[in-house]
This record gives sequence, structure tokens and C-alpha cells, in this order.
Amino acid sequence: MPAPVTYESTSRFVSTEKWRIHLNEAGTGQAIVFLHGSGPGASGWSNFQSNIGPLSEHFRVVAVDMPGWGASDSPAPTERDHVEALIGLLDELGIDSAALVGNSMGGMTSIRAAVEHPTRVSHLVTMGAPAPGPRIFSAGGWSEGMKVLLAGYEDPTVENFKRLVSVMAFDPKFATDELAAERSRNAVAHPEHLQNFLDGVAKGFMNGPLAAFGRTAPHLSAITAPTLIVHGRDDRTVHFENGLQLVASIPNSRLVLLNRCGHWAQLEHADEFNRTVDDFVRHT
Repeated sequence: MPAPVTYESTSRFVSTEKWRIHLNEAGTGQAIVFLHGSGPGASGWSNFQSNIGPLSEHFRVVAVDMPGWGASDSPAPTERDHVEALIGLLDELGIDSAALVGNSMGGMTSIRAAVEHPTRVSHLVTMGAPAPGPRIFSAGGWSEGMKVLLAGYEDPTVENFKRLVSVMAFDPKFATDELAAERSRNAVAHPEHLQNFLDGVAKGFMNGPLAAFGRTAPHLSAITAPTLIVHGRDDRTVHFENGLQLVASIPNSRLVLLNRCGHWAQLEHADEFNRTVDDFVRHT
């Protein structure tokens, strides 16, 4: 019987040319790389602890703390290029091509990587990811979830993190006090991450990286990687119209739209998510 997958048993650091990056790694075989969202206190483990163990039974799973989050280095906003960080990490890990599984901001990184480095992306999986380009059905400006997310950066109290996990999940049972406290501890432990994110917002919301993502819009139709788009019907952070836009733009793609699901499909529907990703990567 395999040993249980824990944070401690999978935690390690890798130094690339520019950054010291923390990750959680388990399993062998085809590589799946998990990329977390932009929330305060987010990390590879906090976003994907329900998925790392099950998927590591068939794959080499790497859940990354991107620069500016988790236990990784904290770059200045103008230096935060997650695609550059990802490719450097893949090089250090000896991974020629990986299935990228990105939640929200991690989905943005995954989409950019599939456009800019197509040979490094075997499969593209996004959950709750925005689509580059204008919105038609959802309101302009900050969404409800993004407003709560920013409040967590500005004042990382347990109370604000309870609001954060509540707006991210459809089912209140997933918005636990334990999860709120864990995310708050993660955020408070790295005040430099909080300040760098807020500095980036003040300069135009992540400045260069967001603009770079916007430039992918005309190139979505050139993505060659088989693509699985997962979105919650009840996502209050990134409206599900983004999933519709992505599946309409990427030729070899399919959309799984989950009812009674918020921004964290990999948490709220973990069993179905794990089965779907396992089958998609192994058989597509």
C-alpha cells in the first residue's frame, strides 16, 4: 500500500536561473503540472491538495508555488512573468512536455504557455480561467469574487478569508473555518507577497503579465494541445461565459460546465475532476 501523500512528504525547492521555487511533487510517469490562482495565501498545495494524491497514482504530479506566492521567491511586479518561471522550472525538472492544469490565474499562465511554447504543453486544462478579449454577458469591472480577493490582500484577517472561501465555493460546506484559517496563515507568513501583488494592482493589475495574456486572444485558434475547459456554472469570480469563449476559440477543445459549482471545481467536485483529468490526459 503506497504511503499517504502529505505536504511534508512532497515538499521541495528547485532553483532556476532567476528564482527559488517551492513545489509539491508525487508520482511518476507523464507530467501533470498544477498552477494555482491569484488569491492571497494561495499555493500549489492549498489549491490542489484534493487532487495531488489521486492523480499521482498514474502521473508525475508537480504542484507549483509560483513566484510571488506560497514559499517561493517574491519578485517585483514588473518581474513577474509566470510563463518564463514555468518554462525555467520545467527545464530544471527535466520535463520536456507537461499537461498543464491551471486554476484562474494559473489557467492564464497555461493558456499563454500553450500559445508561446506549444511543444512544452502536451495537454491544456483550465478551471475557472478568464478568456482574453471583451466580455459580452458578464458585467464590466471587478467581479464580486475579485473584490473580496483584493480585500484579503489589503487586510488578511481570518474574517476576510472566511468571506473569500465563501465567495469562491458554491456549497457552504467547502468554505470551512479551517480553510479560511490556513489561507490567512499562508498570507500573513509572506507579507512581501501581499505588498507585491497590491503594488502590481496599483500599476495596472499585474501590469505586464496581464497585458501579455490579453495579446493571446488572436492566437487561441493556433493552440495545438488537446484542451479541457472546466468551469463552474455558479462562479462569482470569473463568469462562466469565459469558458464558452475559450471553447469557441480553441479548435481541439471541450467544455465541462458544472452546475452547483463555484470558482474551485477541483475542490467542490474533486472526485469527478480527478476522474475527468485522468481520463483526458491518458486517452486524449
